[in-house]
Amino acid sequence: MTTVRVRNATKTFGRTTALDDVTLDAGPGVTGLLGPNGAGKTTLLRVIATVLAPDRGAVTLMGRDPARPSDRTRIRERLGYLPQDAGFHRGFTVFEFIDYVAILKEMTDRRPRHDEVRRVIALTGLAAVSAKRIRALSGGMRRRVGLAQALLGDPDLLVLDEPTVGLDPEQRLRFREMISQAGEGRTVVMSSHQTEDITALCATIAVIHQGRARFTGTPAELTARADGRVWTDERRSPAAITAWRTGDGTYRNVGDPPARAELIPPTLEDAYLLLMGEPGREVTHS
Repeated sequence: MTTVRVRNATKTFGRTTALDDVTLDAGPGVTGLLGPNGAGKTTLLRVIATVLAPDRGAVTLMGRDPARPSDRTRIRERLGYLPQDAGFHRGFTVFEFIDYVAILKEMTDRRPRHDEVRRVIALTGLAAVSAKRIRALSGGMRRRVGLAQALLGDPDLLVLDEPTVGLDPEQRLRFREMISQAGEGRTVVMSSHQTEDITALCATIAVIHQGRARFTGTPAELTARADGRVWTDERRSPAAITAWRTGDGTYRNVGDPPARAELIPPTLEDAYLLLMGEPGREVTHS
């Protein structure tokens, strides 16, 4: 089942083309958008979240057309969205803020609304701080608050923009666990510029660069593109497009290896670096 269908979407802001003929499908599970800052990931997620409409192209979400006001209302009832900047009212407590968002989502009956607020607070591990003001929380806790409000109403489609940005390693691992659980039985579309998060969470990925989808497919398919193009050496090879010294003192080289190079298995990050070094080349897997 396809929850998200984006076809040839283009979006410009003045002279800047943020999306350039992008096509994307996403179904149940976690789909990741990978790319550098400024690549167009946020614009694409805002289109999927019905915050923006494309200038050209077609978008279908949960079988409905967000260009139609009645459909857009129905979509938003079944959609949860975590933007990079969630716009917290920092004077609110955790409970008050999530309850406020629930009211905006037209959960007007107080008792069941509060039950739902308590459910998402418990689901995201915020019960112990529900009475604390948001300004007193750590960055990781504030990201949990953002995820909690996105989960209100048990949405079928969850849109997460850089959900692990600014988190320390322990917080990122805990957040990955929550996103993985959130992806069970629903569609999650998330962006990241961290290949580790994409590798850990996503069954399908799209690499976005300069407003275009440079690759769509599975992490394994992208990683396979780097087979035979990663090797170790005692020095940085002039044939490498990028190389770095590892902890054991050898260099990990990525590029076109010389003869008799000591090849090693590639990672998703290696393949991503190679793809970014091949401008204009697009590969799509069905």
